[in-house]
Amino acid sequence: MHIIIRRHNKMEALSVDIERKVRALVDAGYYSNKSEVIKNAVISLFRENTELNVTVAIELYKKGEVSLSKAAEIAGMTTIEFKEILGKRGFTREIEARPAEEMDEKLRKYI
Repeated sequence: MHIIIRRHNKMEALSVDIERKVRALVDAGYYSNKSEVIKNAVISLFRENTELNVTVAIELYKKGEVSLSKAAEIAGMTTIEFKEILGKRGFTREIEARPAEEMDEKLRKYI
């Protein structure tokens, strides 16, 4: 039980330390408010850890919130590269195929 308390205290100390640093940045005029500090920190986090971009892209794509090409853009890669990542992670894409007759009819219109 003593160890848990110490860990909890360390987390509290870390939180207080971060809060103090954020406040100091705002007070020094680097940022106008805490939200700007947090926004900049998150942007830096994604810039430094590119794997997070891939994870976000996959999650958004899985939920249907973005297209395949938009997900690839978020991940910072081509659509082909993103498809390969999806395949390596066990994801499959289901695509709806049209009947061959319908496709042939459309082709005839253009020929």
